[in-house]
Amino acid sequence: MRASTLDLENAGQRLRHFYVLTKPRVNSLIVFCAVIGMFLAVPQGLPSPGVVFAATLGIAFVAGAAAAMNCLIEQRIDAQMARTRARPLPRGELSSTETLAFSLVLGGSGLGVLYAFVNALTMWLTLFTFVGYAIVYTVFLKPRTPQNIVIGGASGAMPPVLGWAAVTGEVSADALLLFLIIFAWTPPHFWALALYRTKEYAKAGLPMLPVTHGAKYTRLSVLLYTLILFGVTLLPFATRMSGWIYLVCAVILGAVFIRYAWRLYVSYSDKLSQQTFRYSIVYLSSLFAALLADHYIRFQ
Repeated sequence: MRASTLDLENAGQRLRHFYVLTKPRVNSLIVFCAVIGMFLAVPQGLPSPGVVFAATLGIAFVAGAAAAMNCLIEQRIDAQMARTRARPLPRGELSSTETLAFSLVLGGSGLGVLYAFVNALTMWLTLFTFVGYAIVYTVFLKPRTPQNIVIGGASGAMPPVLGWAAVTGEVSADALLLFLIIFAWTPPHFWALALYRTKEYAKAGLPMLPVTHGAKYTRLSVLLYTLILFGVTLLPFATRMSGWIYLVCAVILGAVFIRYAWRLYVSYSDKLSQQTFRYSIVYLSSLFAALLADHYIRFQ
């Protein structure tokens, strides 16, 4: 009896290790933005529940597979950084072979779901997103250029486009606006994190912006990109994709983000950098929630 209890506990622990590989906190935001894209793609009413379920499952699986592949490729780097050294690979809780197999099976399953129950366009776009993040960004961009997060941010900005394509079978200008919002959001979001992790990135040999160009330049870049982001978030209202409810929320949320970025520029502290990073996550999720609320209140 005790042996079987221990076996169950060990199995549960291993399942948790695989779950951690998928970076659930990061991917929950990815899936959330994809789902919002699905609902915004329908002018009136609701998208098909079956498509929403299958697309959410498929996108979540592939996103988790990309995260696991990232953990596999960066395990040496992860072992040197306080933020990531507790992940399963640096701790020896999972092997490289197990992680590779898990990533391929999970990603393949997700792509299969998308192809069989959603549409081929969404499957291909999701595959390209996987390659963009797990291979192009992780292998080629991150270790070679301080603009890694700007260029590689294209992959991270794809979720609402995937959601839109899942429901409509096409990529419209409105979907690309959603892409542009996340693309502009990514640099200030990630550089706020990099600022208070500069020593760790330097130790790991990664050319992040504060390592190569210094903290002051990075703080100015955060401020400038936040201003760009503010302008980009007004485009859905300018193109009549959204209404006044969204505009008011976008202005308020953006003003708070700009205030954080300004304070970060003129009076930096690690604590403020951490607060800016955390707010950026709240900001994006709230902005997309405002888009959804505006969409249904206008078209009810």
